[in-house]
Amino acid sequence: MCGASSTAPGGAGEDKEMGKIKMRQRKYGWTMLLLCGVCVSASAQKAIEFTCGKQAKGAISLSAEKRYTAPAESDATGRPAFGFDLVASPDQFAGGACASDHAFFFSVAVPDGNYQVTVVLGSGARSTTTVRAESRRLFVDKRSLAAGASATEVFNVNVRTADIAGGSGVGAKVRLKPREIGALDWDEKLTLEFNGEHPSVRSIAVRPIGDVPTVYMAGDSTMVDQDKEPWAAWGQMLPVFFGPRVVIANEAESGETIRSFTGERRFDKIMSTIKKGDYLIIQFAHNDQKNGSPETTDFQGSLAKYVDAVTAKGAHPILVTAMNRRTFDAEGHITDSLGGYPQATRAFAEERKLPLIDLNAMSKTLYEAMGQDGTIKAFVHYPANTFPGQTTELKDDTHFNSYGAYELARAVVQSMRDQKMPLAAYLKAGIPAFDPAHPDSVATFDLPRSPLFELEKPYGK
Repeated sequence: MCGASSTAPGGAGEDKEMGKIKMRQRKYGWTMLLLCGVCVSASAQKAIEFTCGKQAKGAISLSAEKRYTAPAESDATGRPAFGFDLVASPDQFAGGACASDHAFFFSVAVPDGNYQVTVVLGSGARSTTTVRAESRRLFVDKRSLAAGASATEVFNVNVRTADIAGGSGVGAKVRLKPREIGALDWDEKLTLEFNGEHPSVRSIAVRPIGDVPTVYMAGDSTMVDQDKEPWAAWGQMLPVFFGPRVVIANEAESGETIRSFTGERRFDKIMSTIKKGDYLIIQFAHNDQKNGSPETTDFQGSLAKYVDAVTAKGAHPILVTAMNRRTFDAEGHITDSLGGYPQATRAFAEERKLPLIDLNAMSKTLYEAMGQDGTIKAFVHYPANTFPGQTTELKDDTHFNSYGAYELARAVVQSMRDQKMPLAAYLKAGIPAFDPAHPDSVATFDLPRSPLFELEKPYGK
């Protein structure tokens, strides 16, 4: 996943970049790194494999005592830092499986790039395992297995740090918000969460890849990978619908406008690695609307800059109209709380002949089908003491819980299929059709909660 080099081959700039590669090899213990400026094919690289049973040839055996510790710059062990992370290790190591009656996390140090992850699930007992990666990106939704059974799941994970490869200025970085510092989406490792009823895994393999399209995402808190419960957004649900021939790189962040996304160098980060054949999904409005109308903020002018830069790279922009807030009138209809932004997005897409996912229209249908009371179950509305340390009511009509985020992601996926977008070719087979006028019942929705909680409201509203 490399962009154009900013240094001449064989020159001092390339020597400098090779020095960076060698330094990161020492840090991460990886034999091949993807560092833009010096591009090495990742498709033939071997995976590093971890097993929960007897050590297989070339694999690393896991134990409860092996906890993740951040690698030092001078680390020369020949393999990356790895181990169980964040919460207690699994407490059952038998029959060639790591298993537990609680959620557990596993991390391995890797540099920026895309990675194919292969997990073999199952144990000697009956298990149902949900797998998330990084900041709660959903990849495997409740895989149930009988005692002694196994199942292999393969998915692709994007890993990033704040560093901008080839960026202008010394130490070019994304300007992270305080809430992002130390977040799993921006740290030096790839983290997996195993959750559910007796979550179980037999082996984990991680391999760098560079031969699949990347779907980048630019947006705000309604799209971001919300890293803590009970908050969720549709972008972090999207990976579960796609197979291993594509990777989702959700770089949305809470509180962003289309201008601040550029000012904080988030767009620069995307442009430093986006390549021909990749995609960029763009959704803004919620925070832009607080700063004025689309005309006063030159919203369409900013869209044009994004689209022009992406298409110049040979990549494909996809526009998304922002979903509605939970604002009902007396007759039970959703009211417009986003000013002219959704229509400005539609008009720009029509003028430039760009693919458009009209999530604003679909969310109106979805919310009205749920009703004013039903939508409470899709947003962050919880009485006091629902979560640890929560002494007051949570009441938010902009941000979703996992159920609401999942339903919106289903609407996005259905729109891709209905319009026969090229990106739809990468969807998993057998995904049921979705009609926003007939949403899934919340009573049938059962995504296990992550053990990580945050009661503070995300930036933006």
